[in-house]
Amino acid sequence: MVMPILRSVVTQIKDQLPAGFVPQVGMIIGSGLGELAEEIDAVARIPYEELGGFFVSTVEGHQGELILGYLNGVAVACYNGRVHLYEGAQYQQIQLPVYALKQLGCTHLVITNASGSLRKEVGPGSIVLINDLINFTGCNPLAGKNIADMGPRFVNMENAFDKDLRAIAHQVAKAQGIELPEGVYIGVMGPCYETPAEIRAFKTLGADVVGMSTAPEVMIARHCDLKVLTLSAITNFASGLSDQPVSHDEVIHFGKIISSNMIKMITGCLQELKNA
Repeated sequence: MVMPILRSVVTQIKDQLPAGFVPQVGMIIGSGLGELAEEIDAVARIPYEELGGFFVSTVEGHQGELILGYLNGVAVACYNGRVHLYEGAQYQQIQLPVYALKQLGCTHLVITNASGSLRKEVGPGSIVLINDLINFTGCNPLAGKNIADMGPRFVNMENAFDKDLRAIAHQVAKAQGIELPEGVYIGVMGPCYETPAEIRAFKTLGADVVGMSTAPEVMIARHCDLKVLTLSAITNFASGLSDQPVSHDEVIHFGKIISSNMIKMITGCLQELKNA
């Protein structure tokens, strides 16, 4: 069922692109980080509503638009707004945007998200480079019939966050004077924020940041052999680590504050990829 819809979506997208435009890097932009998408020299902007089969984003801070164009001279396809499992999206609707990037020609996927920190020394306003994943959503978007045209039945998740891309990120951060700690991302279903007891449990499991996205996208990306770089914008301390109650307003606020450094990080990484 996925492949016919995927072929149709990819055809719809290609029909709106200038001849010869092939994106190299796919991007998925998280809450409050839409300023990054505005840096793209766009050749096409396509609302999700116009792409049959796409789930339309319902969360504040997610614009629901696919932007194709050039960022720092690199051809990109950027989803300004993502789909979350808690919005009621089905697995196919989570798979479709990522598989479309692969079908359009992308070899790399850059993911940003807004996350809560489980480490008191890494507070709101920080950026964390994700180096591993704990999937605590209770589900896997690759469950069900395997889509053999996209990848194997069983997916190796070692080096899910590409070590070479992480090395580039550290190089860029050093050049820009940006602190860039690494950490493990634990993905939860949402939409409730975590309880203090859950956060204590997640720290015991080895998590450093927590969020309600990214985990499904990374698993799908690895299924279709996209190399992944993930940067988490820390917008709040996780529950129980601060006197400040966690709220989506806080997420949006700090996401906007972090945008400048996030733009520097991603444009710098793209420059290194272009020069490689």
